[in-house]
Amino acid sequence: MSAEVKSTTKTSPISITPSAMEQLKRLRNDLGVDAQHHLRIGVRGGGCSGFEYQLGFDLPEDDDQQFTVGDELVLMKPGHALYLLGMEIDWATGLENRGFTFNNPNAKETCGCGTSFSA
Repeated sequence: MSAEVKSTTKTSPISITPSAMEQLKRLRNDLGVDAQHHLRIGVRGGGCSGFEYQLGFDLPEDDDQQFTVGDELVLMKPGHALYLLGMEIDWATGLENRGFTFNNPNAKETCGCGTSFSA
């Protein structure tokens, strides 16, 4: 694992709304996440629809793709962009749903939890 940040020259496959960016900054501050950790976005097998979204702060790894979205450096494993291309991360504040939401044009099916999808 390498803490060195590589240059980011690629266009980001995802977007983050201003309200979600504000919540990420709040979380970073509340959790005391240091500047060496960056936002990791990805997918993993599981959930009720086949895949689950991953969102968290992590150190860069040698095989990561890196993108700048707003003020945030985003880390993503190669191959994950296939499932996330065009996705928008938002922050919902409604009565029925509060938290990060994933608006993914590649999702063929989603479930009620909002964090699981099939492609």
